[in-house]
Amino acid sequence: MADNRAPNGQDQNEGPGTFLLAETGLLDHCEATTTWWLAPLFRQRYPKVLLDESRMLVSAGTVVTTGAAMGHLDLALWLIRTVSPELSTLVSRYLLADIRSLQATYIIPNHLAQADPMVLRFERWARENLKKGFSLQKAAEALATSARTLQRRCDAVLGKSPLAYFQDLRVEHAQSLLHGNDIDIEAIAAEVGYADGATLRTLLRERLGRGVRDLRSQLR
Repeated sequence: MADNRAPNGQDQNEGPGTFLLAETGLLDHCEATTTWWLAPLFRQRYPKVLLDESRMLVSAGTVVTTGAAMGHLDLALWLIRTVSPELSTLVSRYLLADIRSLQATYIIPNHLAQADPMVLRFERWARENLKKGFSLQKAAEALATSARTLQRRCDAVLGKSPLAYFQDLRVEHAQSLLHGNDIDIEAIAAEVGYADGATLRTLLRERLGRGVRDLRSQLR
């Protein structure tokens, strides 16, 4: 069996490799991450694992997990950074690889929704009602189910509440409106159901770790 132990004595796995660790039970009750688009499957197979697919790398005690196809680069840079942050920054420049902490910017919400029919129907309802704002009761009625059932399905498949997923869709749509144009932030906020731009600015910074100006320059 291959040795997955890093030089500092920690077990390491990236992306789909996290499934192997989870299968052994080593990740039970531990924080972990994996490639974002595999998160619904992972969460349903290993409900005891505290999965957070929004993070690029998670260090939990003796285990380090990473997500995305290029997770080995994130892991290598992390290992170097534990010894020398300056060297890690230098290596990342040679590799033309950004030091990324989040996958959240890249997650495609409707892909995650396709893992479950009810969540997919909720995703479609949410997109049609972004400007109107969120109502768990109205969403449940539109899907001919109970609010409690919808809540449980979102938790089981997405690892988050219906409101949190609704906000993911707001962030995604706001990003698309920021791309390649100079639409006022207040107008974008109205398009995604917020009364003012300040609330949207806060949401974008919380979810993506970047302000509106940075996002505009990144997307151009």
